[in-house]
Amino acid sequence: MAAPVRAGEPFAAPDRLLDDTTLEASAVVANSAMNRERQLAGVNSYTRELGFNPLDWLLTRTRRSRQATMGWLDLCCGTGRGLRQAADALARDGLDDRVTIVGVDLVDFFDPTPARGQALRLTCASITSWSPDRRFDLITCVHGLHYVGDKLGALTRVAGWLAEDGQFTADLDLDSIRRADGRPVGRLLATALRAAGFTVDTRRHRIGRRGPGPVSLPWTYLGADDRAGPNYTGQPAVHSYYAEAPGAR
Repeated sequence: MAAPVRAGEPFAAPDRLLDDTTLEASAVVANSAMNRERQLAGVNSYTRELGFNPLDWLLTRTRRSRQATMGWLDLCCGTGRGLRQAADALARDGLDDRVTIVGVDLVDFFDPTPARGQALRLTCASITSWSPDRRFDLITCVHGLHYVGDKLGALTRVAGWLAEDGQFTADLDLDSIRRADGRPVGRLLATALRAAGFTVDTRRHRIGRRGPGPVSLPWTYLGADDRAGPNYTGQPAVHSYYAEAPGAR
């Protein structure tokens, strides 16, 4: 594990960076426990982490819309337990034909209990290479970006997956996005993300977006470091390194 930088010491880049394929085989990424058992509501839940119940949000939107089906995409969904609970509730109320729920996770460790109805689809894939076959009204990623290599690339792709007036919300640690010399990009990144149409809450480590749109950020992905150590959650995480385009400072 990389040694922490003490106050007054210069930042330094790691001695090696991993490409996304190598990173995804890392024990830090493959064994991340942050999302594994999250439920829909309760103590360890989407509702607690996001500040709203995704199913209630979708049902409210369904009642107000003439759209055939609503879509919820959850990236880095872990076992998918909370998604299955949402799908079961939809089937119980006869609404599983009105909402599509898609969960994507790098590790095929999904809850073996089958969901009721037809709402839920779970997919084992990397979010940096997977692409959906539809747009979504709600996209969530609870603590999953901490383990992604090209975080900015993932955000760019997600912006194109939103339906008109769709909502995206995720946890993002800006300190984990670094320049080639090891320094965090920091406020410059927050400013660029806001200019690209995202909302950034640095205190809550939260990023969001309303509606789709093209995103162009002035950084090129170099690779990731899986030895960065714990982030603000207390769990080991991944630092992502980028080269700045000329004039990005």
